[in-house]
Order: sequence, then structure tokens, then C-alpha cells
Amino acid sequence: MIRHYNITVTGRVQGVFYRASTREKARELGVTGFVKNQRNGSVYMEAEGTTEQLDALVDWCRQGPPQSVVEKVHVENGDVIGFDQFRIKH
Repeated sequence: MIRHYNITVTGRVQGVFYRASTREKARELGVTGFVKNQRNGSVYMEAEGTTEQLDALVDWCRQGPPQSVVEKVHVENGDVIGFDQFRIKH
């Protein structure tokens, strides 16, 4: 069953390739959706996949790419949209 997560990541997550690394990891896991920077310095994403795929992405988000410093990962369930790929939104 496909699920939808709204994920907000706070900390030092902009300017450290967090979005590009997230896209790479999501595609590796077979997750669809998008990731974008927020004005408040956080990164926001919407992701769709199985519970196992999404939980693996959330686990990765807690670490992020090497230069990031993740303080918090907030996850909420959402309504499935049916994304066709995982992309970076600007």
C-alpha cells in the first residue's frame, strides 16, 4: 500500500547538498515526491512509497549528507497524490 509523508528537516540542512542527496536516496529507494528549501532554513519534502521505503528515507533524513547537521525530523501522514518521480522544487 502506498503512503504519503510530509517531512520537515531542521538544522544545518541548506547549502550542504541536502536536497540533491535526498533526491538521490529517494530514487534509490523507489520513493516519489519532491524536496525544497524553506525560507526559515529548513527543508520540506513530500514523499510517497511503501511504509518500508518511507521509513528508510526518514531514517536517512536523520543523518543526511556528510556536511549537514540535522536537529529534528518531523513526519506527518498526508493524502496520496500519485507523484511520478522524485524531484527538487525551487
